[in-house]
Amino acid sequence: MLVNQRRFFESGKTLPRQFRGEMLGKLREAILRKEQEILAALHEDLGKSDFEAYATEVSIVLNELAYVRKRLRSWMRPRRASAGIINFPSGGRIYPDPYGVCLIMAPWNYPFQLSFAPLIAAMAAGNTVILKPSNYAPAISAVMEKLLTEVFPPEYIAVVEGGREANQGLLCERFDYIFFTGGVTVGKLVMESASRYLTPVTLELGGKSPCIVDETADIKLAAKRIAWGKCINSGQTCVAPDYILAHESVKKELVAEIGKNITLFFGEDPSSNPEFPKIINEKHFQRLKELLKTGKIACGGNTNEAERRISPTVFEDTRWEDAIMQEEIFGPILPVLTFTDLNDAIASINRRPHPLALYLFTSSKERENRVIHSVRFGGGCINDTVMHLTGDSMPFGGVGESGMGSYHGKAGFDTFTHYKSVLKKSTVIDIPARYPPYKGKYRLLRPFL
Repeated sequence: MLVNQRRFFESGKTLPRQFRGEMLGKLREAILRKEQEILAALHEDLGKSDFEAYATEVSIVLNELAYVRKRLRSWMRPRRASAGIINFPSGGRIYPDPYGVCLIMAPWNYPFQLSFAPLIAAMAAGNTVILKPSNYAPAISAVMEKLLTEVFPPEYIAVVEGGREANQGLLCERFDYIFFTGGVTVGKLVMESASRYLTPVTLELGGKSPCIVDETADIKLAAKRIAWGKCINSGQTCVAPDYILAHESVKKELVAEIGKNITLFFGEDPSSNPEFPKIINEKHFQRLKELLKTGKIACGGNTNEAERRISPTVFEDTRWEDAIMQEEIFGPILPVLTFTDLNDAIASINRRPHPLALYLFTSSKERENRVIHSVRFGGGCINDTVMHLTGDSMPFGGVGESGMGSYHGKAGFDTFTHYKSVLKKSTVIDIPARYPPYKGKYRLLRPFL
């Protein structure tokens, strides 16, 4: 498979803009044809309602396709660049060049979106792709394999299904680029494998994303948006608010309002609501059940063994040393800590690995600027949660342990592109000062460089 993809890439068929545009158009048509199959598979694997599946997966992919196709021509144009006075007379150009054969390893929590968004970027940049979906979401994996196999030859786009053995087998191969979305532990293994061939990588990981709520915030609106951001996909979202840092003067009201909104969204017992997504598998369900025992529950806490659902649960009076604060939760449990001084809250966040996302609810411009410039994080929102990743022209990615590299829109095209600089020198003039012997030329050269 890899050999055939390399031959196909080296044939030059992926390079013309017309080919790339046509392939992206075919992908769009195939997604629209199989929309209902995609929604049904996402419901089977993750219990997502048709609205949530479309809003958080299908629509994001379709919007990405539209954005990329509209701008592809301009992105592919070589750019002029100054070659500097030392090269006079000359001209410089920067050519966008595809890497070649790319491996995209996708996770299970947003299996369609997080497979197809990087796939679109890689295709737009002129690469061939081997896509490895997660075997934790077998229904949507099968639909994606069928969709892509029907539309594209395997020497251009191929899908490899399977579990750990399939992952290990792929990582033994020599790719030109690897794009991985998943957890930190596996991300380290991917990077280690890539280092054998010095293969460049993008790692989209995760971490404990904080949500700061100060005393100037609109508490009712903050509670609604926090509850919404935490409940999407039952909290199985890499950019979900992982914990709240609330000013002690608003903590009680905030917790009460979050509880009210959860009830408004999903009823008195969300664990029995078929619209509330389920936990991906029994292993993760049991892990989250154990975490429920480790904190003081302010609201929620119900579990549904048969459907693998856990009601959104808020912990109050959480401490940094509690078990819930030692790892990314990746589920519908939301611990609440308090602060009295924003500088102390910032220092507490900075003592820990850089988060993938950060959210701040405030009406103070000064505090907004202080947090943005004092904390390193992948991206985030002021007075909202999660929505920053929907911005077409806003790069999405982590920093430090939350990842490296970014994508979405132009950033995705850039990720799968090597920018090749080329100097074109005049043959009419040749300045003799550059050639030996150099005696006496230093004083001549020094004023210009």
